[in-house]
Amino acid sequence: MIKLDYYVLDVFTDQRYKGNQLSVVYIENELTIEQYHNISREFGYSETSFVNYSTEQNAFKVRSFTPAKFEVAGAGHNLLGAVCLALLKKWDIFKNQGEQPWVFIKDTKIPLNITEENGLPYVAMKQRPAEVISTVPIDLIAEAVGLSIDDLALNDWSINIVQTEVPHLMVPVKDVVSLEKAISHKSLLKGISEKFGFEGCYLFTTNSSGEKYLAETRFFNPGMGIDEDPATGTAAGPLAGYLEMLGYIKKNQNYLILQGKYVEHPSTIRVQVVEDGIWVSGSSTIVMEGQIYL
Repeated sequence: MIKLDYYVLDVFTDQRYKGNQLSVVYIENELTIEQYHNISREFGYSETSFVNYSTEQNAFKVRSFTPAKFEVAGAGHNLLGAVCLALLKKWDIFKNQGEQPWVFIKDTKIPLNITEENGLPYVAMKQRPAEVISTVPIDLIAEAVGLSIDDLALNDWSINIVQTEVPHLMVPVKDVVSLEKAISHKSLLKGISEKFGFEGCYLFTTNSSGEKYLAETRFFNPGMGIDEDPATGTAAGPLAGYLEMLGYIKKNQNYLILQGKYVEHPSTIRVQVVEDGIWVSGSSTIVMEGQIYL
């Protein structure tokens, strides 16, 4: 019987039992695809990350799967939590890398910036510059999220698919009252995402209830088996890039995004748009650890 060490973290938070839950499993060698799927389903969180250090590539490697058997390739909470775990456990994952540390998510190299805040590692992941792919008709989205067209009126901004690593749909919502009313009609959202070529639906409003936040958000991704995600770095990056394109925020400034409020796992995602990409950052705490058996 093979034993694997596992950890559960709360990500994009510095407090336990908040943020986005992530299970992380340390592996010495690649597992079979069936083992990845079985373990991810057993944990049942939105994503499970499998990590190891490759001496051949001189890098920490991460692969992430949802319970619905999808592999996630973006730099979001799945990567952030895995890197924070390594730092909290004092694993030497950046040896011989020089001043700019980096890791792999699947086969993609992700540059990192590591600092410390309140005694915890604070990890920034660099995504590519945001790109607007296309728009989606407002009436289709309104029906799919249980809102009226008036609820989706915010500064005359369009509903657009925006991508850094992963294409997500940016859906402006007029205020937090409308944001709270939103409901994911899974079959409708899944059909629209398949037709127009995006993964998740990121509802956001800049009419936030707190001055410290750039936006409050909600994320639905039924196509990947995620009913509502408490924190989504792969969507927060595109949102920051989109708002910078619209002239709403400036480059080289930090902004905070609140997500997960309506599933009782509030998460704080820090974003900064720079000339050659977007930094998405946050911290994590370990909640539990143990062993699983294959």
